[in-house]
Amino acid sequence: MLYTESLVETIRQQLQERLACWSLPEGSQVELLTVSENITYRAVSPGGEPLLVLRLHRPDYHTRAEIESELCWIEGLRASQAVHTPAVVPGESGTLLEIAVQGQPFWVVAFEYAPGQEPDVGESLPGWFEKLGRVTATLHQHSREWIRPEGFVRKEWNLHTMLSSEAHWGDWREAEGLDRQGEHLIARAIDSIHLRIAGYGQGAERFGLVHADLRLANLLVSGERLTVIDFDDCGISWFGYDFATAISFVELDRSIPALQQAWMKGYRSCAPFSDEDEAMLDTFVMIRRIMLTAWLAKHSESDTYRLYGDGYTAGTVELAQRYLNAEQERGDV
Repeated sequence: MLYTESLVETIRQQLQERLACWSLPEGSQVELLTVSENITYRAVSPGGEPLLVLRLHRPDYHTRAEIESELCWIEGLRASQAVHTPAVVPGESGTLLEIAVQGQPFWVVAFEYAPGQEPDVGESLPGWFEKLGRVTATLHQHSREWIRPEGFVRKEWNLHTMLSSEAHWGDWREAEGLDRQGEHLIARAIDSIHLRIAGYGQGAERFGLVHADLRLANLLVSGERLTVIDFDDCGISWFGYDFATAISFVELDRSIPALQQAWMKGYRSCAPFSDEDEAMLDTFVMIRRIMLTAWLAKHSESDTYRLYGDGYTAGTVELAQRYLNAEQERGDV
């Protein structure tokens, strides 16, 4: 579905009319924050103080049961104090509000506003990646121990749902600017990925409920606190995949080896992360890069596309070549 400017504004006006559902002060306003998979708005008081974050879900991506399951895990994480993440704020009709715009139904969820800014890309970033490693390990420990309630359902992120022509985010072959040579390289990388994953497996010690989108845009720094937001993609996948999501869109940056070392140091200070797990990280990074290439092809209206879309496909082809070269050095291809 294409989020046109007129649709985004019409939705904003509808939410403005429904603010009483959350008992906000009279005169509060709704402002657009971001357009991505979903549309995110912010409700502010008459004096401009942020009050709530309103997430409007893209139709036909998650079912109601999937959204409710996400919110259930968030509440479980908050109850255990495993990670800092904003609370779900129920309205007069519960945690989910349904609105209809231009004949299309949308689900809306409200979260408390969390202060903070995305971590700076600079000298301090390795320190935040070490902290992110600790946070990720704690989140995974909770995932392993938490008893999922009856009816809990989230998408599974496996090789079919990530990389096939029927993948959740679309077919990577539709990427803008992908030529025949590039398609062949990525296909070869995927063949190698299948071999690596076949040997690694999906045992419970390495495959479970993960956040699945721990990129910098979903982290908020306030003082020494790191807050995790946006569990919209959480699902069942490899725990190591969460590292790959943390370097989304910057996979080719020269700082990645240092960031990976920092992340692993933080993770291993809280939970086991074996040498075999570490050796799979480049595979998960390659998987994620191909997934994002497919995602961008279908979300040209998004803020993310405007930031990263230009040249991203060419970068994916370059990363595929690097991945194949590394596999050849290891003797895996």
